Amino acid sequence: MRPPRERSVETVLDVDEVWAGHPVGFDLLTVENRQFVAYYDAERWLTVAQRDLDEEEWTQTALDERVEWDSHNDIAMSVDAAGHLHVSGNMHVDPLVYFRSTEPLDATTLERVDALVGRDEDAVTYPTFLDGPDGDLVFMYRDGGSGDGRRLLNAYDPEAETWRRLLDEPLLDGRGEMNAYPTGPLRGPDGDYHLAWVWRDTPDAATNHDLSYARSPDLVDWERADGRALDLPITVDDGAVVDPVPAGDGLLNSNVAVSFDAEGRPVLSYHRHDADGNTQVYDARFDGAADEWTVSQVSDWDYRWAFGGHGTLDDEILVDPVRVVDDRLVQTFWHAEYGPGRWILDPETLAVERTDAPWHGLPEELGQPTTGGHEVQWAADAAKPPDSETGDNNDDTRTYALRWETLPANRDRARGGAPEPTTLRLYAFE
Repeated sequence: MRPPRERSVETVLDVDEVWAGHPVGFDLLTVENRQFVAYYDAERWLTVAQRDLDEEEWTQTALDERVEWDSHNDIAMSVDAAGHLHVSGNMHVDPLVYFRSTEPLDATTLERVDALVGRDEDAVTYPTFLDGPDGDLVFMYRDGGSGDGRRLLNAYDPEAETWRRLLDEPLLDGRGEMNAYPTGPLRGPDGDYHLAWVWRDTPDAATNHDLSYARSPDLVDWERADGRALDLPITVDDGAVVDPVPAGDGLLNSNVAVSFDAEGRPVLSYHRHDADGNTQVYDARFDGAADEWTVSQVSDWDYRWAFGGHGTLDDEILVDPVRVVDDRLVQTFWHAEYGPGRWILDPETLAVERTDAPWHGLPEELGQPTTGGHEVQWAADAAKPPDSETGDNNDDTRTYALRWETLPANRDRARGGAPEPTTLRLYAFE
């Protein structure tokens, strides 16, 4: 996550000293008048801190789960309709790790739960909590590994305190030959859930291919952009492909973004190699009149990111979702060679009208690490993510985010020794 744009810092609170050996996803959740932070502490233990919004002191609860060196082991957190806290994380093709509180909005009562539905829970990765169409809590995860995986969805019953399969079949299934890496599902302005994904044949990052898309009104019934129904599980042969990028052509699973233009049409952003072999950013938007996806090249760089191999990569290109600002579309990026920037796009053609320096409106030092060799990490509020270029959160003028520093990704391999911990801080922006 990047820091919220065009905001001033209202308050800063230290949460705890945290593990800094590698980047891995922390989570922040604000519910009613209470705030929760899930992270790995200085000794690597999965920890949840909580506070009331009118207080500055945190209460920390360390859980019996310890991270090693894998940047895949992100933490996810949510609450159900009864207010009970759900936490999952520290898994990369590992048995399920899941905790649930016995009391509403009270992380001190978190207890380990060994199973959700009791099957397909021995090789779990990428835990994700979603809000269902009726406010139900939904849990999505990968069963299997890179090159051989399925995405499964469970739904929670807060009265019975039990989970069930939301779908009889996997949502996405590589059929033992590949694995889908999704972005989303996320709710669009039309109320539907929008999902983009790439397929990947092996753990080698160079084997990503076939950018794809589907949408659903309820996370159960899915269709292509043209409205044709998709049978579950969705496979690579089901006609949902947006751009048939071949393996080895610069498509990366962690760099796909989903957004919407001023008319509510989905826009998929990603990178691939151009005809000259250089890595470029592209935006794809569905043209309902032509009944097809229109793909527009956005960047014009003389640079090839020749990534590949196993493990978490150190990014050389980052691309943000397209956002609507006034009567134009805006897209920010970061490039290892050319630095950060912002494209102003024509809303009709997606062509670049001009390229600007990015603007954040925050103290410059927030984007710079204070420790040599470290990187700045950010985590947005899972309950109220920014929904505009200015970071506005619906009717709430305050935006929360976490900031901490770590060493760069090391392809999930252990380093020679553990670095000193860094301070995890909560920023409130106004």
